[in-house]
Amino acid sequence: MRPKELREMPVAELQAKLQELRERLVALRLKKRVGGLESPALLRATRRDIARVLTILKERQEKK
Repeated sequence: MRPKELREMPVAELQAKLQELRERLVALRLKKRVGGLESPALLRATRRDIARVLTILKERQEKK
């Protein structure tokens, strides 16, 4: 996801997105262990998306 898109989302939606990304990361890690991961780049991209969401949530928390 692009940071611009994430910044337009409300906090509740960002938290839901974060939960979804964390679940996706767990599933990808499981696939990697089993050997059915189609693209290792998906792990990296998912971790980066999680970091983006966490950064934006932290920015909003600091503003309050």
